Amino acid sequence: MINFKEDEKLHVLNHSCAHLMAQAVKHLYPHAKFWVGPVVDEGFYYDMDLGDDVIHDEDLEKIEKEMKKCSKDAKKIIGREVTKEEALELFKDDVYKLDLINGMEDGEPITVYTQGDYMDLCRGPHMENTKQVKYFKLLKHSGAYWKGDKNNKVLQRVYGVCLPTQEELDAYLEELEDMKARDHRKLGKDMQMFMFSDLVGAGLPIWLPNGFTLRRIMADYMMNLELNNGYVHVKTPVVANVRLYKTSGHWAHYRDDMFPEMGMDEDESYVLRPMNCPEHMVIYKSQLHSYRDLPIRIAEIADDFRYEASGALTGMERLRGFAQNDSHIFVRADQIKEECQRVLDLIIGVYRDFGINNYRFRLSLRDINNKDKYFGNDELWELSETALREVLVERNVPFYEAPGEAAFYGPKIDVQIRTALGHDVTMSTVQVDYQLPLRFELNYIGANGQKETPIVIHRAILGSLDRFMAILLEETKGVLPVWLAPVQVEILPVSPEKHGPYAAELAAALRAKGIRTEVDERNEKLGYRVREAQTKKIPVELVVGDQEAESHGVTLRRYGSKDEVKMSFAEFAEMIEKEIAAKSVKA
Repeated sequence: MINFKEDEKLHVLNHSCAHLMAQAVKHLYPHAKFWVGPVVDEGFYYDMDLGDDVIHDEDLEKIEKEMKKCSKDAKKIIGREVTKEEALELFKDDVYKLDLINGMEDGEPITVYTQGDYMDLCRGPHMENTKQVKYFKLLKHSGAYWKGDKNNKVLQRVYGVCLPTQEELDAYLEELEDMKARDHRKLGKDMQMFMFSDLVGAGLPIWLPNGFTLRRIMADYMMNLELNNGYVHVKTPVVANVRLYKTSGHWAHYRDDMFPEMGMDEDESYVLRPMNCPEHMVIYKSQLHSYRDLPIRIAEIADDFRYEASGALTGMERLRGFAQNDSHIFVRADQIKEECQRVLDLIIGVYRDFGINNYRFRLSLRDINNKDKYFGNDELWELSETALREVLVERNVPFYEAPGEAAFYGPKIDVQIRTALGHDVTMSTVQVDYQLPLRFELNYIGANGQKETPIVIHRAILGSLDRFMAILLEETKGVLPVWLAPVQVEILPVSPEKHGPYAAELAAALRAKGIRTEVDERNEKLGYRVREAQTKKIPVELVVGDQEAESHGVTLRRYGSKDEVKMSFAEFAEMIEKEIAAKSVKA
C-alpha cells in the first residue's frame, strides 16, 4: 500500500484535497466549522462541526460533486503569513480555529491559505491551484471526539484519498476493496471462527469450533516442530505474585500495561501475567546446570493478559487476552549466534509452511537519547545489539534498524508484516537478554568449575496465535490450504436419503485417516449445498450419486473451481493424504 504521509508529493496533494473538501462542505453547509484535516497513511481526513446536520453515506457523493466544481474553478491556492492578532480576527467565528491559534506560542509563524471563497489556517505547503486536485474519492465517515477527549463534543470525520491520475486512483480503490475482502474480522465472522461478547469483555476472544480447530492445528504444528528442534514444553500459571514481576523489572516498566493487582493474602498481591519470561526464569533456577547442559530451550503455549485501551483493540490483531507461542533459550555467550540463526531458520520455515511471504526483518534497538527507560549498562547493550546485527548480516537477511523499538531489557529482531487493515504489526521476535538472568541470579557451572551467568534468547515464532490466525486469514482471504482448513472435505450426497449411507461410509473412512470431514445431507437441492460449501471456503467437495456409489468412486470439486474430476475413492484418499502431509500452501 502507498503511504501518503511519507510520500512528499502525495502528502501535498492529499492535504490540498482536504482543503478542497472543506471548501465544498462550506458551500453545502455554510455554518460548518473545522478542526484539523491532516494527511494520514491512507490519504486524509477532516474533522468538522456541522451543528445539527449529520453526514450519511449518500452525502459523500454530494460533497464529491461539489468538490469537482471547486476543482474546475482552478482557483489559485495562495498562502500568506499573518500575526496572531490578525489570525484571531480572521477566525473569530470559529471556536475550533481559535483554540488552535490560542495554543500557538507568541511569535510562532502563522499562515493562512485562500482558494477562491475559502480560507483556512494551515502550515502548508499546497498545490498551486485547485485544478491540480481532481482525482479523489471520499471513502467513509465517522464520529471523532474533539481533541480525542471523550468529554468533548463528537465531530464528524470524513476520510478521503487523492492521486495524480484517474488510473492510479482506480488501482488504489481496487486495492482498498481487496483489503476489505481480506479483513479478518469479516472473514472470522463469515467462517464462524471467533466471536466477541460485551458481556464477556472487550478484547477477550471466544474461539468457536472452526477457529479452535485451526488454533489446535497451529499449536500442535508448532509444538511438534519445537520437539524436533530440542525444546521442552512447560505449563505455568496465568496469575503470579507481584513480587515475581518486581524481581523481573516488569512491575516498574510495564505496570500500566498490566491488569490491576488482586489482593489475596494479607501481605501478598497477585496479578494476571502479561508475559511468561519471569516464570521461565524460575523454572531454570529450580535446578543446577552445567555448561554442558546449555542450550536449554523451554517453550510454552501460554495465555497472557495485557490491559489495552479500548480504542486500541482491533479484532484478533490486538487483544487483552491472547495465547502466545513463547520460548526462552538459555545459552552460553559462545552459543548466541548459532541459536539465533537456528531461530531465524525456524521462522522462515514456518512462514513457508503457512504460505506467508509478505514480511520483513527489523532490528529493534534502544533509544540512546533516552537510556533511562532501559535496564543494564552500555557494554551489555552493545554486546546484545552487535550479536543480533551480526546474525542478520551473516544469515544474509535484508533488514532495517529501528532505534527506540527495543524491549526495556534488550534489543530484538522483529518480523514485521503489513496487514490487510494497513497496520504494521510484529509477528515473530528474537531477543538477546543479559538482564533478566542477572536479576534472577541465574547461573551454571562453567568448564572451570566456577559459576557463570547464562544469556537468555527470548523467542516467539507464531507470536500470538490469535494475531497469527488473523494474518493467516487475511493473507489467504480465508481460503486456507487443505492441511489448515477446519473442514478439509465436505461430502455432498446427490440424494441425502438414497446416497447418504454411502456418503457416511466415505466420511468414516476419511476420519479414520485423521482427515476432517463433514457430510451435508440436508434436504436441500444439490446446487444450493454446493454453493454453501463454496461460501464456507471448504477446500474439497466430494459429490456422490448413483454412479459413484456403484463404482466406489467420487466426483471431486475444488474451492473456486467449477471443474469436476471423477476418480476412485482409494485414489482420492491417497492424493489428499499426500497433500496434507506435504503441507501444500495451495488451497
